[in-house]
Amino acid sequence: MDSNLVVRALSALAHDSRLAIFRTLVIAGPNGMAAGEIAQKLGLSPSSLSFHLKDLSHADLVNSRQDGRFVIYTANFDAMTGLIGFLTENCCAGAPCAVSDIPNCCADKP
Repeated sequence: MDSNLVVRALSALAHDSRLAIFRTLVIAGPNGMAAGEIAQKLGLSPSSLSFHLKDLSHADLVNSRQDGRFVIYTANFDAMTGLIGFLTENCCAGAPCAVSDIPNCCADKP
């Protein structure tokens, strides 16, 4: 993973609201959530949510798709696992670590 992208991702997550948005989308899984639902769940104004989603999107941590009149946001799980992999790449003095199977965490869920 490119170190510039890692810095952008960590910077984006270093804010209470953006971290809460990202964690909410991780919990939502691959189906994601509509912007209004995220705002309501976290108690954010639409303009504040839009600002934070833009920052997360620029850090490649969030994807969006149009679904009728709604915009659905999802966590970018590939970017998340890439970030975790970058941070743990040389842990344990090169010995294999017992890390959960993050890439397949949502495989059994619809």
